[in-house]
Amino acid sequence: MTVTSVTKDATTRTMTLTAEFDAPVPRVWQLYDDPRRLEQWWGPPTYPATVVDHDLSVGGTVRYVMTGPEGDKSCGYWIVRAVDAPHSLEWENGFATDDLEPDRSMPVMTMRMTLAPRPGGGTVMTIATVFETAENMTWCLEMGMEEGMSSAVGQCDAVLAA
Repeated sequence: MTVTSVTKDATTRTMTLTAEFDAPVPRVWQLYDDPRRLEQWWGPPTYPATVVDHDLSVGGTVRYVMTGPEGDKSCGYWIVRAVDAPHSLEWENGFATDDLEPDRSMPVMTMRMTLAPRPGGGTVMTIATVFETAENMTWCLEMGMEEGMSSAVGQCDAVLAA
């Protein structure tokens, strides 16, 4: 089933992705909680992630490198703001330098992920991305963030089935 909708609201500078899975909430939570599972889907299929640091406690960091088909690298980080395992996670998400430090010259977003039981079984995952500015939202969407996130989350069914 995976991605069921992506909505964008320029007024609130928010993009919200909703996905559905046949797995129960605790199993879907493992997509975030287990760094080896996270790197199987965090990043579009042609830019797989390697998770270098993974601490989902409040104030903790997740640092990763996505490697493209030509060997090009894109680094990113999370700073965890709130955790309610296995129901929700909030983090600052941003681009990182080659040494995996936050690159403050690039857009920074707040991401809020929630997991809820789906009526009839399974899980609904919602990822709301709030951009600092309208310009940052426009830039991220123009560079393909919606398509990238949709294709990344689209890999979750296979990870959950493994």
